[in-house]
Amino acid sequence: MDLKITEEPFTAAPELALIPISFAVESVFDVSAPGGGLGGLTLSERRLDAPCVKDYDAAEGEHPSQWAKRFDVSNWGLIGAHSGGARVGGAAVAFNTVGVNMLEGRRDLAVLWDIRVAPEARGRGVGFALFRAVEAWAAARGCRQLKIETQNINVPACRFYARQGCVLGAISRFAYRELPEEAQLLWHKTLPPWAS
Repeated sequence: MDLKITEEPFTAAPELALIPISFAVESVFDVSAPGGGLGGLTLSERRLDAPCVKDYDAAEGEHPSQWAKRFDVSNWGLIGAHSGGARVGGAAVAFNTVGVNMLEGRRDLAVLWDIRVAPEARGRGVGFALFRAVEAWAAARGCRQLKIETQNINVPACRFYARQGCVLGAISRFAYRELPEEAQLLWHKTLPPWAS
């Protein structure tokens, strides 16, 4: 695949939504707490009898066209992936932004806010290239760590982040009041120093 990865102005964020982020939920990671949690938390994959579709863009305020209305995105990065002149993916990364609780007020942490690959381009290295570009973008701003949020219902994303060298740092079974069947999974990746 002829792939071009470039940083784009954040005004192009709504174009990111042209790439669907929806995915089929065919299995989930069930979270159990042995000993009431004193034995840690464990994940075990379970296939669903009735698969469903999850679309993060459908959640209120989560569509890329809404980000600039919710946050000051002046410190955010947008990375685009194009092949043959067509957009095949993209990623958004948040950095040094008041009101983004996932950043924990740290200036050495970036959050991979969104990453998506066109269905016809999945499994062809686009996600890998975007993730590497996000790492470089964050490291160039002095970040020592990248943080990523996903859910136990997004098994393919969990496997993807693990392949990128991310480590599961936290599991919150009660993070989503409106979605009690979903658990929040927070992944972390230590970034190497970036050299130009």
